[in-house]
Amino acid sequence: MENRIKIERAILNITQDDLAKKIGVSRQTINSIEANRYVPSTVLALKLSAVFNKPVNEIFHLSEGD
Repeated sequence: MENRIKIERAILNITQDDLAKKIGVSRQTINSIEANRYVPSTVLALKLSAVFNKPVNEIFHLSEGD
């Protein structure tokens, strides 16, 4: 699964640590999601959606082979 979290963070001008604090996870979790090493839970995806004020499917999309 691919995502636009890094891009969305840049638009809001927030760090991985800032985002992590907003949604209650570690900075390492944000880093792992951005690097496509970790697929977030539905709850976490919805929290990210709320922070970025965008639908989940604009932040995450399936890549070939998913």
